Amino acid sequence: MSRRIDRACGARHDAAMIAFVREVARSIAECELTYLERAPLDAARAVAQHQRYTDELRELGCRIEWLPPLPQQPDGVFVEDTAVLVPELAVITRPGAPSRRAEVESVATALAPHLPVARIVAPATLEGGDVLRIGRTLYVGTSGRTNAAGVAQLAAALAPAGYAVRAVPMHGCLHLKSACTVTAPGRLLVNPAWVDAGVFDVASVITVDDAEPFGANTLTVGTVTLVSADYPRTRARLEAAGITTRALEVSELHKAEAALTCMSLLLGEGAAD
Repeated sequence: MSRRIDRACGARHDAAMIAFVREVARSIAECELTYLERAPLDAARAVAQHQRYTDELRELGCRIEWLPPLPQQPDGVFVEDTAVLVPELAVITRPGAPSRRAEVESVATALAPHLPVARIVAPATLEGGDVLRIGRTLYVGTSGRTNAAGVAQLAAALAPAGYAVRAVPMHGCLHLKSACTVTAPGRLLVNPAWVDAGVFDVASVITVDDAEPFGANTLTVGTVTLVSADYPRTRARLEAAGITTRALEVSELHKAEAALTCMSLLLGEGAAD
């Protein structure tokens, strides 16, 4: 099996949810971009928006754990891509963008006291933004950042814990979670232009407003779904479906091809499937 276990002990995380985050690097304007044109990015404003994001997570009951700063890694704030977490295991990824591979070691070190750690190894690539967990199934977008070997290694790492892994075709966006996220148990928010909602085992589907194609990336903590303030029409659809939402201003971070799930790794009770 093409994986390496760094820590096979049975340590468990605290009962309270932990949000692992990393500060915004002042070099963020040099971030990787795939589907967006580069636009002027105000790093100071991005820092302020990220601070509000972490404050919101704290208000929702998360204990914030700061990862070491990486000032030379423009994408370092987007910690979701560096690991895939389930209650039994942390899988440290191998990002498809070579410039991002220096981000993973500090994440592995931070997670090791809480969970056994497995690793994705070459030639596989996998980014956490491509992985959506619904119950005991992890759906993995076959994007430009995640390859078939990455999907296979993730499946091998998680099979002993009883998880299934399914590859999901997608197009037109960076990561699977750009196209869809879970907003409540069994409820999926999706941009159907980027991924077929029919592949997911969910009870109901809400589609983004046509004018807000990037609106499908939301972050649910407990019973509250965080939505970018840039997508009010999609937020209104969620509210109409009975989902409690809060809006966050993350416009500068959007310029770095980022969204709400990108900026944290959530561990513990209350993290959305």
